[in-house]
Amino acid sequence: MFHKEGYKIIIIALVSCIVLSLVADYFVEDSIIKGGIIIALIILLILILQFFRNPKRAFSLEEKHVLSPVDGKVVVIEEVFEKEYFKDKRLQISVFMSPLNVHVTRYPVGGEVVYSKYHPGKYLVAWHPKSSEENERTTVVVKSKEFGEVLHRQIAGAMAKRIVNYADEGSDVAQASDSGFIKFGSRVDVLLPLDAKVSVKLNEKVKGGITILASK
Repeated sequence: MFHKEGYKIIIIALVSCIVLSLVADYFVEDSIIKGGIIIALIILLILILQFFRNPKRAFSLEEKHVLSPVDGKVVVIEEVFEKEYFKDKRLQISVFMSPLNVHVTRYPVGGEVVYSKYHPGKYLVAWHPKSSEENERTTVVVKSKEFGEVLHRQIAGAMAKRIVNYADEGSDVAQASDSGFIKFGSRVDVLLPLDAKVSVKLNEKVKGGITILASK
């Protein structure tokens, strides 16, 4: 099963691979070179298909839990001063996604979307300390019953060139439902109240909509 954001790219990639394979078969006489070109095209297509995969998952929804919004590895757990929305100290948990991870972004908590904003910006590597403030990004805040306002921020990495955000201010959203999509490598920050109990460790691998980041 593939995410809707990948349909156009997958079709273009599939057609391109077929055309280039036919061209190579017709014009390249050396069988080794011809085979190498075709194999390389197949590998490229497989990488694109796996990037846009959207596997079905059995989510365990719980209002007292904050779920990881994405697949990846925990790279930051620290207290920070959040400048854009809260303008006070928050607990930040950041998850880095490699190009091999599923890139669907899910709501870490359910509730009402009270803030949603897109910021154009740079494409620093996603683990750069300034990427949260200078890279292309979207900031979404959901007001939940248990945690109050929880912010999650999609951040484009060096390879990402487009962030898709589905969050509309005033709408009610379900925990673990689709919040957006980041194309080709990125990071997501989750900003929580300081009294949230962290359930993950640095360098721990997490799954979107499955792994519990924090609890009450």
